[in-house]
Amino acid sequence: MINLASISLNILDITTLIIFLVTYLGLAVGHWFYLKVDRSGIALLGSIAMLACGCLTLAQAEAAVDMKSILLLFSLMVVAAQLHFSGFYGWVAKRILNPLLDRPAIFLAGLILLSGLLSAFLNNDVVVIAMAPVVTLSVLNRKMNPIPFLIALALSSNIGCALTIIGNAQNVLVGEMGGLGFGEYMLFAVVPVTLSLILCYVVVYFLGRKTFSLPVQAGPQDTLFQQDMPFDTWRTVKGVGMLAIIVVLFVSTDLPRYLVALTAAGLLLCSHRLPSKKVLSLVNWQLLVLFIGLFVVVGAFVQSGLSADMLQVLSSYGVNINDPFQLTLISAGLSNCINNSATVMLLVKVVDLSNPMNCYALALSNAFAGNLIIVGSLANIIAVQCAESFQLKIGFREFFKYGAPTAIGSVLILLGWISIF
Repeated sequence: MINLASISLNILDITTLIIFLVTYLGLAVGHWFYLKVDRSGIALLGSIAMLACGCLTLAQAEAAVDMKSILLLFSLMVVAAQLHFSGFYGWVAKRILNPLLDRPAIFLAGLILLSGLLSAFLNNDVVVIAMAPVVTLSVLNRKMNPIPFLIALALSSNIGCALTIIGNAQNVLVGEMGGLGFGEYMLFAVVPVTLSLILCYVVVYFLGRKTFSLPVQAGPQDTLFQQDMPFDTWRTVKGVGMLAIIVVLFVSTDLPRYLVALTAAGLLLCSHRLPSKKVLSLVNWQLLVLFIGLFVVVGAFVQSGLSADMLQVLSSYGVNINDPFQLTLISAGLSNCINNSATVMLLVKVVDLSNPMNCYALALSNAFAGNLIIVGSLANIIAVQCAESFQLKIGFREFFKYGAPTAIGSVLILLGWISIF
């Protein structure tokens, strides 16, 4: 066992370690003391501190940022935004789900399936933003309780986004840095994702079925109703067509993924009627800043040699971060402690991503673990905020009742699937 006292650190190493720990502590808490700084701001300030204190040079900071991942993520956000302004999400939800409202059990199954599939190829947060108001209004009009359905929407979007390497920001990063093929990842993920969606249905149905028809007093609906975009056929064809082209090129060619997606995003911005600034307003710039800031902070941590020291210490205690089983549990645990994006940003720098199984374990466990608690993912928070807009409350305990068995069961399914390989 390694003696911690035997690890020698110079002043610069100590400074790097302090900035790293303070940054990640802020990410875990979500704020810094009494300052109005969110997680993106904390990551940005951490990267600035690393540069200001000489923990790494500007050239090293630039090298630490994986611009391919950033550009790919930005491009996919543009595609998702285009489909939002086309009214695609609401149109699909109404056409597919509304006819099923007379049969709540089937409606729940359709909602989970639709949310999972859309989230696999589009940003899961955008899917929840667009579908939550439509689902809530539709359910309220039938005198049903929207709470279990909103929770199901969030849970299934977190699970479904794990199906592909473009389903969420963390998968984009793992896919790019691990060099994963679109098809090979999807072939591995389809079984645990499908089983987890089935588990999600079982959990929500059996825990919430007695409240499906509970009369609920609806609150003000105007705000969310105004967010329901009118359906535009041309914009939908344009957006879905570009997304299909992106997926086909990802699967069938060796063209750089970031360049394919960036070109598609550029073409989508060319419109006679939809201003580009409206599309770009839906790009999650906060998340991009968070990723860039963490690239620099974690890059300094790795370049200082502190990450190697950390792995040695963990190894001396029997922890092997490159074992897919242990990595799954570590990723799932950290995701609910320090934020799922921050977890992936740290682990991709210290885990051996040349082993595809490590990439699969990291991407899937990170997505599945987001269902444990409300703050586990942005999709959960969006669903809760939607409920609040209708004067409905989804408390921590209420969400945990559904989220905990779904998250734990999904991780166990993943561990079982990994054991087969």
